[in-house]
Amino acid sequence: MLQISLRAEDIFHIGGFPVTNAELLAVIVLVLLTVISITLRNRLKMVPDMLQNIAEVVLEGALGLMDSVLGSRKESEKYLPIVLTIFLFVLFSNWLGLVPGVSSIIVHQGEGSVPLLRSPASDLNFTLALALIAVTLVNVFGAAAIGLKQRVSVFFNFGSPIKFFVGILELLSEFARIISFTFRLFGNVFAGEVLLAIMALLVPYLVPLPFMFLEVFVGFIQAFIFGMLTLVFVALAVTPHEAAEAGH
Repeated sequence: MLQISLRAEDIFHIGGFPVTNAELLAVIVLVLLTVISITLRNRLKMVPDMLQNIAEVVLEGALGLMDSVLGSRKESEKYLPIVLTIFLFVLFSNWLGLVPGVSSIIVHQGEGSVPLLRSPASDLNFTLALALIAVTLVNVFGAAAIGLKQRVSVFFNFGSPIKFFVGILELLSEFARIISFTFRLFGNVFAGEVLLAIMALLVPYLVPLPFMFLEVFVGFIQAFIFGMLTLVFVALAVTPHEAAEAGH
């Protein structure tokens, strides 16, 4: 019988804290990316091998894209770690959740059974935490670039009633960004998992394959959108308010 749970299922407990199947796969992704990063760093060569070539192509492509938004290679290199890390983390989380067999590993919990692993982005707690991290870092980078006082003045400006009202709208937009980040990623990934589960139940052989490829594409697009929005918000935050208004 097909069972679809909106909430990530608990697998085991560490002390009094439950560990869900979504958190477990998120840790696996984190370990995998860490191992790949350390391996690449230790294998750097003047004449690159295939793995290093792939990494260099990804880095150059990311830097080129960031240059078009930030307008400076120096700025791109400065903010590359956070933007690319978010992109790769979301991408690998989405794609590993689609690997055949991942959701087929079952553990028994009381009278029922639950999958051992689940795509992290299909858990609302994961997407909310990622959104909070992204928006918080955007404001931290903004304060570091233009000064804490000027960054705060974007939200709390008592120069005039109009500026105060605009500041309140900017503050509300920060919360809107968190909500948008959270539900866009969660909604698309969770809907994809539900679609694949239903198709696998109704026609369990070749028919689900096109939907699988579609979800691979959707997983990439969602990771790209999350990373690009983070980049755009960083670019807006590190631009002095007067310069941003002149640009508009």
